Amino acid sequence: MDAAESEKNKRKYKPQNKFLKFLKRNYVGWLFNLPLMIGLAVFTFVPMFLSLYYSLFEIEADFSAQFIGFGNYLRIFTDRSMPKVALNTVLYAVISVPLNIILSYFLALLVNKKFKFTGFFRIIYYLPVVIPAVVNGLLWKDLTDSTYGVFNKFLLMLGFNKFPFFSSSETAMISLIFMNSWGIGGGMVLWLSAFKNIPNSLYESAKIEGANAFQRFLNITLPLSTPMIFYNMIMSVIGTLQYNGTLTFASRYGRGEGDSLFLYGVKVYWEAFRNGNIGYASALSWLLFIVIAVLTGIMFASSKWVYYQENA
Repeated sequence: MDAAESEKNKRKYKPQNKFLKFLKRNYVGWLFNLPLMIGLAVFTFVPMFLSLYYSLFEIEADFSAQFIGFGNYLRIFTDRSMPKVALNTVLYAVISVPLNIILSYFLALLVNKKFKFTGFFRIIYYLPVVIPAVVNGLLWKDLTDSTYGVFNKFLLMLGFNKFPFFSSSETAMISLIFMNSWGIGGGMVLWLSAFKNIPNSLYESAKIEGANAFQRFLNITLPLSTPMIFYNMIMSVIGTLQYNGTLTFASRYGRGEGDSLFLYGVKVYWEAFRNGNIGYASALSWLLFIVIAVLTGIMFASSKWVYYQENA
């Protein structure tokens, strides 16, 4: 009886002993990860769940809250400004995402060649990426100013008329797309890392077979770059749909002339901090989260064109 009871106690405390041994063996790693875990909990997960909670309430300026269920979500579809916001956001995403991917890709192809000062050009193209977003917006605000902007002064020196840039509703979106193309150096670095993973033996074999430079690009470089194309496409779509950088330089607190730059991210800011509609802004944020999740799922479901070398 005593032996059976002793064996039972051993089985009872065995999992606890294993857990204690696991903690004792890995506690240093958990301590190093503790700041990150606390940061994620405090600055990411807690605000996310709070915003979901707030989205079910109508919160007044005095912070009094009234439960309205899905009223904030239904309000989105009756908001008169939403068609303009949706159109601006889609237009910006449809043009900006493929343009920046293509430009950064061919820029990476250019600086991937071995010639003099290659490293210098890589640094120059990457420098705009390290400029903080707020500083970048203020810088472009000064560069494109219709009165003292450097770009318009340069155009006048060449004999051209001033370009309105962000001061006109007709040119504001084009100017925004052009401005954000300035940071393609970040994508360039990712493309360069993808190119470095392509075995040189493939290019050497293709040369022996008589393939020219264009054929090597079409049949080797491009297919083996598709995983990075897929990654850049997903990250670009996510970043573009929630972009609110116009707050730092566009008129009317980021909305632009004639609401030409009234993007979805700017709409969330306006409702939360200009109009004080915290509950409605939270609902807008969760709708954006759902849209991004659906689009990401669609891109993953249609990713058969992505070529993974290890699965060949």
